[in-house]
Amino acid sequence: MRILRSVAVMALSATTASAQQASEAEPAWRASAVALVPAGYVAGTSSSTDAAGTTGYLAVYAASADDPKTPTSVFAPRQMMVVTLSKDGTRALSAELKPRGPSDIATGNADGTDNDFAARQAELDAKRSALPAGTEPCDLGAWSEDKDLAGLNVRAEPSAKARVLGKLPPPYHLKMGGAENTPEGGWLTEFRIIGFKDGWFLIQGAMPPGKAYEDDKRYPRNAPKPYAGRGWVAANKVGASYANGYTRMGGLFQAPFVDAKWTPALRKLGGEFDTDDGPKRILACSGHWALVESHDGVRGWWRSLCSNQVTNCS
Repeated sequence: MRILRSVAVMALSATTASAQQASEAEPAWRASAVALVPAGYVAGTSSSTDAAGTTGYLAVYAASADDPKTPTSVFAPRQMMVVTLSKDGTRALSAELKPRGPSDIATGNADGTDNDFAARQAELDAKRSALPAGTEPCDLGAWSEDKDLAGLNVRAEPSAKARVLGKLPPPYHLKMGGAENTPEGGWLTEFRIIGFKDGWFLIQGAMPPGKAYEDDKRYPRNAPKPYAGRGWVAANKVGASYANGYTRMGGLFQAPFVDAKWTPALRKLGGEFDTDDGPKRILACSGHWALVESHDGVRGWWRSLCSNQVTNCS
């Protein structure tokens, strides 16, 4: 898909190092605490104990958080396990599931990145009322992967029976006498995902395929013109690239939070994935997070997707 490849991926190691180190350092009491997690929940990151060393904290999320039929919302109230420890702080004696406030567990990046995303999430949530009822607010870059020559239907409602508002063109094989930059598979139609509901993405702002990457003065006037308004497209027709969400690279999270359980995942060509790759499928979204399936079949959440077709999204 991409013509150019950036070496900027190297910079990601610095921005995500603190998150990786935090995930790898597990306290002695963690294993015994995980055994106390109630059915229906999955343990995430363990946090340091209180000053007295008698209480530990464990992030937990619903086991259904990564189910496309019941994806967890990044805007929903969170919970945590408050763990009573042995005197030497090495074993969990008991645990209680409690509501969790924004600062109850210290997790995330020390550079304040997570606070920045939290502020942006709050802005999205505040605009929820401007979306159709029941729509989960999202903000992600994406493109149409539908190769049907008739184009991808953009519908008035999240249903295959809803009225068609317009179409997004199939891959466009632009030819300008050798001056074009068209990739082998053709230019894809890009747009913004602004919402999700029942297997459908609410989109807007679709752009003519490839126009952003070609000489504007030579871009054909008769090139395909996508429906640029707001409407719904089927999730299984949408693709994107992983963007740098300033989280732990090389895997996916069980819930749309950086302290959820993390599972390694692979790129399409092998090796742990990074921003030079994209998911096999995009299943749902919440805020700046996308529920995806990697090319080796791992399902989980990744923060930030983009639609750049010529370089990585670092």
